[in-house]
Amino acid sequence: MAAALAAHELGLDTLIIEKTDYVGGSTARSGGAFWIPASSLLIEEGAVDTAERAREYLRAVVGGSAPDERWESFQQHGDETVRMLKRTTPMRFMWSEGYSDYHPELPGGAASGRTCECRPFDVSILGSERARLRPPVLESPVPMPITGADYKWMNLMARVPRRGIPLIARRAAKGIGGKLIGREYVAGGQALAAGMYAGVLAAGIPVWTRTTLQQLVTEDDRVVGVVVEQDGREVTARARRGVVLAAGGFDHDIAMRHKFQSEALEAGWSLGSDGNTGDAIRIGQDVGADIDLMDQAWWFPAVAPLPGGAPMVLLAERSLPGSFVVDQNGRRFVNESTDYMSFGQRILERERTGDAIESMWLVFDQEYRNSYVFAGGLFPRMRIPQSWYDAGIAVKADSAGDLAQGIGLPAEEFTASLHRFNELAVAGNDDDFGRGGTAYDRYYGDPTVTPNPNLRPLRGWLYAVRMVLSDLGTCGGLRADGNGRALRRDGAPIDGLYAIGNNAANAFGATYPGAGATIGQGLVYGTIVAHHAAGLKS
Repeated sequence: MAAALAAHELGLDTLIIEKTDYVGGSTARSGGAFWIPASSLLIEEGAVDTAERAREYLRAVVGGSAPDERWESFQQHGDETVRMLKRTTPMRFMWSEGYSDYHPELPGGAASGRTCECRPFDVSILGSERARLRPPVLESPVPMPITGADYKWMNLMARVPRRGIPLIARRAAKGIGGKLIGREYVAGGQALAAGMYAGVLAAGIPVWTRTTLQQLVTEDDRVVGVVVEQDGREVTARARRGVVLAAGGFDHDIAMRHKFQSEALEAGWSLGSDGNTGDAIRIGQDVGADIDLMDQAWWFPAVAPLPGGAPMVLLAERSLPGSFVVDQNGRRFVNESTDYMSFGQRILERERTGDAIESMWLVFDQEYRNSYVFAGGLFPRMRIPQSWYDAGIAVKADSAGDLAQGIGLPAEEFTASLHRFNELAVAGNDDDFGRGGTAYDRYYGDPTVTPNPNLRPLRGWLYAVRMVLSDLGTCGGLRADGNGRALRRDGAPIDGLYAIGNNAANAFGATYPGAGATIGQGLVYGTIVAHHAAGLKS
């Protein structure tokens, strides 16, 4: 949609083709944040950032894992993208102040954060097209447009009620009050996807859903169109300026996941859109496009799914005090508060070295359960559902030894891990893994716990919940240049073919600079390819 909006504004004819019934892709299922540094929006909102600091940080965080031109082009066209979205959509944006970059300790990093998001958005303006917006991962029982910035304090409502409860009341009033006057306010990825779709509809850009890409049409080594299947018939659409592949990664092609990533991954574990099955990556290869970074994904540890279900979201839960994570040996293996991509990479690093993590458990105590929201739906003091115990993804015990036995861990090792963690928590310093050592770690901590908001000793009744390595989508794909053009193995661009978002190899290589970097690069490269196709970039 970003590419279509930018191209339309430049006077080009555009068409969006979508395989599934819904518009919005994984963005509509996400938190909806976007990480675009040094933009005019950040400055307007009171942030202090410069293009020089952004470049310094990106150079440090990417660390050579992607060509410089990829992240440099992203940085150069970020503000242009934000301004374009303001002009072409009815969205209003805000800075998520304090949501730290994921590696703020690196040169140019910002502990104050560079993440922005859409303010609560009235999705009813879509009218009959509302039905084509992809549903979210979590549905609130009460209409409440909870933003990413709200989530932090909503999660702490039992610990910091003066912040959490008024916020919840305001959001509930907006949601319920809106319903009474015919409005439907949404936030997060739903707001961003809906706002962009509203811009697409207002521009008169056609959107074909339930239409599957079959092949690219080429003439004299240039891509000039696509063959798609629509309602059981083949249709050819010609493209005078270019075809943009923005069809996501291979989240739900388990054969590709096993080939390029890990045979330990299981079907249904990804939180990406169900239409992301790698079609456009394979079809791009058919016309000579190279691939890169296929071992990478936006890894996201999550609660193991119930039979027939999907993984349940874990975000702040890993950072909150009174909890830690162990492997099948009963030992900690990571800074639990690290960003989710780094967490996943640590798991796969273990696998590559022959020391695979066969199972992992989030361990916490009763005080933790009484204090925080868990997995998006269990509010403080709510009991863990019996179905979790019946499925073997939750265990409860009144001693470390009994908990270890219930999980199937070596009791001596687990008990030693618990005692060691408690010693470190009392001291307020994680000598083993550095938990709580960065601004990002502390963002999702508990500010009422000192001296380290991420550490507290466990006591009393203990719980363990099984975790799996989920993801927000893969981020390896077609190799592309700084203009978003798909590249051949020899580095030559394929005329008329562009790849952006998770359809392309990550512009940030094997790293995740900050919350919303996946959406941010998708939006920005949408603008970049539109300008190049219009002949304004080379």
